[in-house]
Amino acid sequence: MKWSFVIQQKLKAALLLGGIMALIILATLLSRHNMEGIDKSFSSIYQDRLIPATTIIYLTENLYGKRLSLEEYLLTNGAGNESEIKSQLSAHNQRIDSLIAAFEKTYLVDEEAKSLTTFKTEVVKYTALEKSVLNLCNAGEQEEGKKLFAGAGANTFRNTITNLNELTNIQSSIGKDLMKESKSDIASFGIISFLQIGLAVVIGLMLLVLIQNSAIINKPKITGEKNRHFNLN
Repeated sequence: MKWSFVIQQKLKAALLLGGIMALIILATLLSRHNMEGIDKSFSSIYQDRLIPATTIIYLTENLYGKRLSLEEYLLTNGAGNESEIKSQLSAHNQRIDSLIAAFEKTYLVDEEAKSLTTFKTEVVKYTALEKSVLNLCNAGEQEEGKKLFAGAGANTFRNTITNLNELTNIQSSIGKDLMKESKSDIASFGIISFLQIGLAVVIGLMLLVLIQNSAIINKPKITGEKNRHFNLN
């Protein structure tokens, strides 16, 4: 009977321990999944949100640089160095093209891709207007060049800045969503960690109980004859 009871207890303990181990393995897999999600979110925040946000700043800087350079040239009524202003505008255009190419390599949502396409179109228009302004100045029509710069040129320039502001807002919105996902994954990871600790405590208590039961079962019994001798003495 004793061995039958021991086997039953060991079988129950084995089944219970097996179930707990399965839960621990499942919790570990879930933790790994959450950690991968957190890593992906933070990588996306840096690669696809922070870098483009920085790129937008540089794009804005170069657009204003072009605008101010050409404005300064017009204020001199075209008396400035023509080759120098063309070199300055060309340098800004090259940097803008490089920045746009870098922006396009990041992950873009649909709204973001549409806004970027519109921005590229406006940049092409503004570059063409700059050339027209310079051609008018070179032809001796400085006033017409100034009107084009202040009229259509200003409107197109304003559109490019508006597109960049839209891209900035999109970056901010998506960044907030990624942060929410990261916080959710971190909260889940915390819960799973507490569950793993709880399961580890349960396993420890079970082992203590098994050891205690084993000691009780294996403890030798004092026979009645020995008790009688003990009493006589």
